[in-house]
Amino acid sequence: MSYSISRVEWELAAPLLKNVREKVFVCEWRIPKRIEFDHKDSRAFHILVCDDTSQEPIGTGRILPTGEISRIAVLPQYRHDPVDKVILSGLIRIAKELELCEVFIYSPLASVNYFTQHNFCSVGGVFMEAGIPRQRMACQIENIGMAKYYLSH
Repeated sequence: MSYSISRVEWELAAPLLKNVREKVFVCEWRIPKRIEFDHKDSRAFHILVCDDTSQEPIGTGRILPTGEISRIAVLPQYRHDPVDKVILSGLIRIAKELELCEVFIYSPLASVNYFTQHNFCSVGGVFMEAGIPRQRMACQIENIGMAKYYLSH
């Protein structure tokens, strides 16, 4: 399978980004729309992945100027491919352009060990977000292990 990855602006690509995120987070994960689409979208840098054959959006993710990586979503039928890795690579590239030293993600508790194995460290205590227990995980840019990553809200 081949796909294209693009850095897009929220104002121009919101319908495409929302399409993927609604399918994954609102329909599949049952996260309320009011939580899924927040004020951070307009400040974030977004990645959009499209299937080269159909030209349809299949994945997305965002990074904030603070280094927060979130909203990594891949449609279920494309999860057998490393689309999430492509998204994360694009977000890390943006972090490097922004000259960030560190990135972080609010990981579901079930994924903490996974991120620990890829050089992320737990920071602070566990908290609830959208009904999901989470742990902040941080990593220095130069230490990120580029293996297959989980979806991240």
